[in-house]
Amino acid sequence: MPSYTPPLRDMQFVMHEVFRVTDEFKAIPRHAEVDEDTINAVLEEAGKFAAGVAFPLNISGDEEGCTLDKQTHEVTTPKGFKEAYAQYIEGGWAALSCDPEYGGQGLPFVVNQCLYEMLNSANQAWTMYPGLSHGAYEALVAHGTDEQKKTYLPKLVSGEWTGTMCLTEPHCGTDLGMLRTKAEPVAGAPEGTYKITGNKIFISAGEHDFTENIVHLVLARLPDAPKGSKGISLFVVPKYLVNADGSLGERNPIFCAGLEHKMGIHGNATAQIAIDGAIGTLVGQPHKGLQAMFVMMNAARLGVGNQSLGLTEVAFQNALAYAKDRTQMRSLSGTKAKDKEADPIIVHPDVRKMLLTAKAYAEGARALQIYCTLLLDKAHSHPDEKVRKDSDELVALLTPIVKAFITDNGHIATNHCMQVFGGHGFIKEWGMEQFVRDNRINMIYEGTNTIQSLDLLGRKVLGNNGATLKKLGKLVGQLVQEEGVNEKMAEFINPIAMLGEQMTKFTTEIGFKGFQNPDEVGAAAVDYLRVAGHLVFGYLFARMAQVALRQIAAGNDDPFYVAKLQTARFYFAKLFPETATLMRTARAGAKPLMDTDAALA
Repeated sequence: MPSYTPPLRDMQFVMHEVFRVTDEFKAIPRHAEVDEDTINAVLEEAGKFAAGVAFPLNISGDEEGCTLDKQTHEVTTPKGFKEAYAQYIEGGWAALSCDPEYGGQGLPFVVNQCLYEMLNSANQAWTMYPGLSHGAYEALVAHGTDEQKKTYLPKLVSGEWTGTMCLTEPHCGTDLGMLRTKAEPVAGAPEGTYKITGNKIFISAGEHDFTENIVHLVLARLPDAPKGSKGISLFVVPKYLVNADGSLGERNPIFCAGLEHKMGIHGNATAQIAIDGAIGTLVGQPHKGLQAMFVMMNAARLGVGNQSLGLTEVAFQNALAYAKDRTQMRSLSGTKAKDKEADPIIVHPDVRKMLLTAKAYAEGARALQIYCTLLLDKAHSHPDEKVRKDSDELVALLTPIVKAFITDNGHIATNHCMQVFGGHGFIKEWGMEQFVRDNRINMIYEGTNTIQSLDLLGRKVLGNNGATLKKLGKLVGQLVQEEGVNEKMAEFINPIAMLGEQMTKFTTEIGFKGFQNPDEVGAAAVDYLRVAGHLVFGYLFARMAQVALRQIAAGNDDPFYVAKLQTARFYFAKLFPETATLMRTARAGAKPLMDTDAALA
């Protein structure tokens, strides 16, 4: 059976020593009183819930899965899931970073991010039920009417109700411009009231027994909608209609028609949703549904990156423990465990490489996630408009990197960790193969990683002539200037300084070729995103190494700092050099892909 220990020390290091989040909060009135002790106490309790309540249900939930009663359209979740959720809302975890105006605790997003990392390590399938509610909450805060906010937000914040996002249809996945679900005005009803009819698929947490009501956010077309994505509107469609006094009314005809049989996340109800004239109310402006839904989708993309971070961390912990205990063969450089028949497999170089790959990808992802949510706190609440704008732009640039780079790395890392177990990794009881299966969806949903790559290169970089990328480059340049003459930092600074310079030429070259032939952007995008991901990780590892070196120089003998330096050195020596190959393959262009009709006949 696997185990899990919340990585509180590393979270505290990144928040308090690298980014000094409480200093940042002092400039944000709503968070000015949040101190280190408060953050640490909250996360310690969060870790106890994740490890003690959610984690023990992970394997059993995977084995049992969800059950649909086709007569009532009700779904029963795995044993213990509903009770764990009751403990979750009783502990106030659903309200952690929500606005006090709606009953939230008002803590920074960065604290909520760390809570969700631990929950994803513990049980990704379970965590998706409350996790999706945060996106629905954000969308309604940004675009909901006063009546919608009054009706739904207090219940979403408390966790009494959960939310979903209903986008995908059987004939359209990412191409939402093709969706057919229709919305027709209801005669005699209040303005903005519609009957929704259509079918949705792949709706995570689309039906369950956790709460008495589910708040579905549904994309549909109005009768006068133009074709394509410019004709999409967003509606809030509850499972049960809500009376004027807040009590539940009639059952709305939005039903679970089936459950998908999936490779992983078996404990989450991935529902086929049939909508047969269900009553919904318009969110935001007509035909502007994607704008409103993107609030939820961007929150979900950051959340999906967090899912793979959580799985990378728990897979690493278990692979490391196994490698220290499992004995096989002798070390190539001589016997290490003389009292045993063989040496622990952790002495073998390639086993260490697999373990360190997972460790580096977890620690880099944690730093990036914490950095992004700190930016979100500033984008939402900082009193300086320029700070809000700059933070929002940087989050927009980093979001596809968070979603695609971290989940791709999670795929690499969980497979490496399963490999460390050898044949035992392929056996269910050790839990490793579940981490691999559960992670695999993260590369697909909320926009496949190729879509994220196209978004980064086409929209976020080339779309504004590299203006936001230059802001990222400026951050890298500031660190290079600050530490450029420090010999002890050279092994961390020189690689990012070189790549930072190369990125300008690389981006310009891809952009020029794409202007002549758009397929060139499609051919280069995936490689480009990984190069950008390594630049970001390299910058963050350099900042972490900077702090570690200063602590060691000051006489701090905590082995944590030595470990951080060793992980950073491994990252720059063994993982960061992938950028050279990626830039070469990106520059190979579209011709080897598109001039292949005979090969693909």
